[in-house]
Amino acid sequence: MTKKALALEVIKRLKEEYPDAVCTLDYKDAWQLLISVRLAAQCTDARVDKTTPFLYAKFPTIEALANAEVAEIEEIIRPCGLGNSKARDISACMKMLHEKYNDNVPDTMEELLKLPGVGRKSANLIMGDVFGKPAIVTDTHCIRLCNLIGLVDDEKDPYKVEKKLWEIIPAKEGNSLCHRFVTHGRAVCVARRPKCDECCLKDICRFGKKQ
Repeated sequence: MTKKALALEVIKRLKEEYPDAVCTLDYKDAWQLLISVRLAAQCTDARVDKTTPFLYAKFPTIEALANAEVAEIEEIIRPCGLGNSKARDISACMKMLHEKYNDNVPDTMEELLKLPGVGRKSANLIMGDVFGKPAIVTDTHCIRLCNLIGLVDDEKDPYKVEKKLWEIIPAKEGNSLCHRFVTHGRAVCVARRPKCDECCLKDICRFGKKQ
């Protein structure tokens, strides 16, 4: 089976298994999703979702956060870890959105990557979930599953994985597939203890066939 054929079969099966898979971070606006993704670094989505309501209660707009002291932001987001660096990035990002983009989140990869603290993972999530554009979010689940299944070969660099996936995945499927990778990675293909017997991909997965 070619990698492209494998990818199409993986898409088909995961779509049947998780038809409603979506981003697990809570947000209402694009700028809130930017903040949540930054907070999620080395932190669980559940913890982020418990923390952001307190942040938005005190600073409900981009302008409010742009004018906030970094220390005030850090005090609220401390439970998410790496408080100082995350607070500095959030402050700088909101300032740029307020001053350069008139409180609007840009809708191109080039412009999103100019925002402080925003990498390709965050930018792709915004592109796919907010603007409905083709996107592939190569987070830890996506990278791990793609290597195990055999969609990529011993490749851990997020950008290189993204490039390889674009060669075999239809543009319209990229964003939803990555959400399904996250759901599957948490529910079945768990790191270090995958439940291969329960996996809908076990007969086509490179790792599963070895078990």
